[in-house]
Amino acid sequence: MIREIEKVDQKWDVIIVGGGASGLGAAIESTTRGFKTLLLEQGDFAKGTSSRSTKLVHGGVRYLAQGNISLVLEALRERGLMKQNAPHLVKDQSFIIPNYTWWGTPYYTIGLTLYDLMAGKLSYGRSLPFSKKRTLKYIPTLQQKNLCGGVIYHDGQFDDARLAINLCQTFVENGGVALNYMKVDGLKKTNDKVTAVLATDLETGSKYTLEAKVILNATGVFVDEIIKMDEPKARDIVKVSQGVHLVLDKEFVPGDHAIMIPKTSDGRVLFAVPWHGKVVVGTTDVSKETAELEPRALEEEVNFILETAGRFLAKAPKRSDVKSVFAGLRPLAAPTGEGKKTKEISRGHKIVVSKSGMVTITGGKWTTYRQMAEDVIDTVTKTGNFPEKKSITRNLKIHGYKNNVDLNNPMYFYGSDEEKIVNLAKKEEGLDQFLSEKLKVINAQVVWGARYEMARTVEDILSRRTRCLLLDAKESIAMAPKVASLLAKELGYDKQWEENQVKEYKELASRYILQ
Repeated sequence: MIREIEKVDQKWDVIIVGGGASGLGAAIESTTRGFKTLLLEQGDFAKGTSSRSTKLVHGGVRYLAQGNISLVLEALRERGLMKQNAPHLVKDQSFIIPNYTWWGTPYYTIGLTLYDLMAGKLSYGRSLPFSKKRTLKYIPTLQQKNLCGGVIYHDGQFDDARLAINLCQTFVENGGVALNYMKVDGLKKTNDKVTAVLATDLETGSKYTLEAKVILNATGVFVDEIIKMDEPKARDIVKVSQGVHLVLDKEFVPGDHAIMIPKTSDGRVLFAVPWHGKVVVGTTDVSKETAELEPRALEEEVNFILETAGRFLAKAPKRSDVKSVFAGLRPLAAPTGEGKKTKEISRGHKIVVSKSGMVTITGGKWTTYRQMAEDVIDTVTKTGNFPEKKSITRNLKIHGYKNNVDLNNPMYFYGSDEEKIVNLAKKEEGLDQFLSEKLKVINAQVVWGARYEMARTVEDILSRRTRCLLLDAKESIAMAPKVASLLAKELGYDKQWEENQVKEYKELASRYILQ
């Protein structure tokens, strides 16, 4: 990839800054329309917001309650397409809303039946009212006192960072060039038009001036930084909101069904969702002044989740039960009016074109990443006077595509690549051994990540190529030295690099552990 950008007289049609959901989606959209496309990411792909979601592919029951019908319709359609195009990563997830009032069951049944109808033929299944007995049969760990019954409904669940890696592979397979650890430091203008980005390879310190007909700013919570490189006095277009999740052992929600609490004390919804043999509980919504690459959970957010979960579960989770805590920042399209709470800001996306021709996309959510990409590349096409081409991504299979994966197989999320990893493990000595028996990760996954998934650091492997950091932070720390040794061998680094990597990883992972 580096050799590709170093070619003399290399000119791109589109350079995309940002390797999260919106940047990767736009990259696929751009390259499959025949535009010569380069994607640059300052950290690792999906390092920020896009690896820290609630792991849901959903229409947004909450937006239905807010009356945002068009967003729900769009998200329900895209939810269906995500499952169709990446069935190895997106699965049907049934949710149960426990009701502690007599009117709750009919009320939610009516609302969710409307939700199902809106999904049309892309529906994941019907919503149905449940008796108290049946509700407890599915989720025996619920608080039984005053429970009147429940409602079951269906949405999707996925692995966000794994989808990001597969999107990146899909982009490259379609002729795109993608680089992680390539930071954009500035923009270059010619006749008041943005014509190039100035970038630094954070691994080597090499500097590049990369020219393109159109620059697309898809940096999520950092879009305002890039906008200010273009227009120093521009007003901020992003409002940053933080969401925190706690990961607990499966015993708290032992079955395959998730719990959805429709009204928390701060007016949000709370989910407890089974994920890779654990349970993800969240989320919060706290307004943040500034965006950061490694956000930290606030004490009050952790307490809020534990306290809320404790009210609905028979056994209240304690701090010592938390395997990992992770925080993510949402890039909400800032409203022009004042005083809106972050949870009330629409999750729709916003596209802006500056005077100098730079295109920026912000807002949105994982579920609608493909539609966002289609919309923004339509804008890029007009801005760059490119030939208009029809989008083909609605039915484009994502790298790793495999139907009917066995969810009990710890490597199911690799889809069609799983077989290749198993073969690699058999072929090279020691690669079939467990890196962690507890998390069912083998050495071959590290080597595969380095060779075929552009993993460059211990964190890339433990946080995003596998999800160990989010599933069990302490266990991931124990795995770090072996990961560093395998990576150093694979990438040609020395012992000093290994030691630095382990030290850096331990510092990072300790923030995911509740003290």
